[in-house]
Amino acid sequence: MTTNALTSGPGSGRTGDRVFSTAARSAGILILLTLFAVALFLFVQALPAFTADPADLSGGQGFFSYIWPIVIGTVIAAAIAIVLATPVGLGVALFISHYAPRKLAAPLGYVIDLLAAIPSVIYGIWGYLVLAPVLVPGYEWLNQHLGFLPVFGGPVSQTGKTMLTAGVVLAVMVLPIITSLSREIFLQAPGLHEEAALALGATRWEMIRMSVLPFARAGIISAVMLGLGRALGETMAVALVLSTGALIPSLIKSGNQTIAAEIALNFPEAFGLRMSELIAAGLVLFVITLAVNMIARWIISRHQQFSGAN
Repeated sequence: MTTNALTSGPGSGRTGDRVFSTAARSAGILILLTLFAVALFLFVQALPAFTADPADLSGGQGFFSYIWPIVIGTVIAAAIAIVLATPVGLGVALFISHYAPRKLAAPLGYVIDLLAAIPSVIYGIWGYLVLAPVLVPGYEWLNQHLGFLPVFGGPVSQTGKTMLTAGVVLAVMVLPIITSLSREIFLQAPGLHEEAALALGATRWEMIRMSVLPFARAGIISAVMLGLGRALGETMAVALVLSTGALIPSLIKSGNQTIAAEIALNFPEAFGLRMSELIAAGLVLFVITLAVNMIARWIISRHQQFSGAN
């Protein structure tokens, strides 16, 4: 009877396939159209800033002279966040997936996931009121012992509202993204590969290094790049933590700026050409984020030869 029920309506299955295929295709097209519409809007609104007299723009030397310092500041803040968050996130993910007892792993995973739900303004307030003052003695030590390096040059900011503080706050914000995605990927590693490595006499770390990490390599890159995208576009936390100023090499002095914070701090009072200038800065950030994702997809495509299927 079950067979008759399955074969009595052959057209119903094909109809369901067509409906699902159309819905999936429409969703993909809608995403592309939305992305194109956003890019077109940014370009049209930013065009006056690209064609205006350089003397009429901020700094009086043209749009490139205005945008490149805050582009560098954006990249520096995001790089600090990724450098700090990646090893910690991968370590926590490995602990949850392969070392922690099951009774501890599940609650710890829930706590990590909840960190991603905290609003960015809360992170900014925490960084401004709690983290920044705590880091000042550490900055003074760095300046005293490593002050010959430009990145630790003085005088040290006594408020702690520096680029390094902003990078630490961003690292805490992207940590749950990297940890959660990496944890799920580690849990999907082929169990037979792990058991075979252990049966051949490998230690747990050797098993992870030979079986888990190669399998998860593409996923780790995806997690890191997703965290990088979050760090590049973060606004309120950086705006609250960073004492903005001109581009400087030191990470422990007041100064530097990011694109997102520049837009957030100046957009409410902007009008006319200044608004076009800020939208043009947003277009630059849009292009940077798109480029980061395209590079990530290219890297992932080169590291997909090892997977659970092969």
